[in-house]
Formats: sequence, structure tokens, C-alpha cells
Amino acid sequence: MQTNEVLDLLRKSEAMLEGHFELSSGNHSDRYFQCALVLQHPRETERLARALAARLPTDIDVVVGPAMGAVTWAYEVARALGVRGLFTERQNGAMTLRRGFRLRAGERVLVVEDVLTTGGSAAEVLDVVRALGATPIGVAAVVNRSGGNPFAAQSLPCTALADVQAKLWSKDECPLCKAGGTAIKPGSRPAAQKT
Repeated sequence: MQTNEVLDLLRKSEAMLEGHFELSSGNHSDRYFQCALVLQHPRETERLARALAARLPTDIDVVVGPAMGAVTWAYEVARALGVRGLFTERQNGAMTLRRGFRLRAGERVLVVEDVLTTGGSAAEVLDVVRALGATPIGVAAVVNRSGGNPFAAQSLPCTALADVQAKLWSKDECPLCKAGGTAIKPGSRPAAQKT
């Protein structure tokens, strides 16, 4: 799948919105991606996962994604690769592997996200993977809106079906707010609190 095909699919499913949004990071943007709206359709999700799998190395043992957004996506990418698919979730505010899921020392792990903005959730999953003795080999997503590779400093590749430029501002610097607009907060997590 080419980038334009991925974006067309996201538009048709209303998974890509344009306007004024507050992201889970607390930042504001002119675009919002709610990939759950495309991932609710098994055929489309399978197409996306197969397209991503074709771009990935073949020596992956496990795919892990953070709950909630990447639960379905991790499973489908794992299915396309023919490997196990797990998800992490928050317990007492910390990302962890629960429900009897295990990673073995040395297993090669691909971390997946539906949308990468800052890469924060994926970074938390990478920390869990490393703490359990497994080896992260990269991060992959449906959409990468980060403007680059948030994991380059860790020497990890970042693969996405669509790299999308979306404007991103802190709340204080948001020109849409300064023009009198109010950001819509469609995400599932409360905005990060700054200390």
C-alpha cells in the first residue's frame, strides 16, 4: 500500500480528522488520528497489517503494543507475521505486561502503535521489553506524525505505513487558541500534566 492509499482509507473511515485538537500529550494540533475507526473493520485492518509486515524484517519473535489503541493492531501485525501478539497496559500509572503474558530473554520484539506523535507510549513499552530481558528491534505504526524517527537515539528503526506532517503546538503557543478557537479532546487518555 502506498501512503495515499493508507490516507484515503483513514479518511473514508473518518479515522483522520482536521480541525483543532488537544492530543493526549497536552499539545494541540490541526489533525487528529483515531485509528480505532479504521481498525474496527477486519478486512481493512488485515490489509494494513499485511502491508506493514511486508516492510518489516522476518526475524521478529513477538509483537507488543500498548493498550488500548494498539491492542487490535498488535494482534493483526503479529498475525500477518505469524508470531505472538501481546499488549501492555497501565497498572498504578506504570506500563506493564499483565494477564500472564511473558517475554523470554533474547526474544526479538517489534513494538507497534496505531499513531506515533511523540512516541511516549511506545517508549514506555520499549522500557518494559528491555526490563524483561527481551530485545527490541524496532517500532512500527499505521501513522507516524512525529516528523521523524523518535527512536533514532536508541538506534531503532521506525516504520510506518504513512508519514504525515501535522502541525503541533504547545497549548500556550497554539495559534488556533490565540485566534479564539477551542481545542476538541477526542483522545482516550487525559492530557499529560506538566510540573
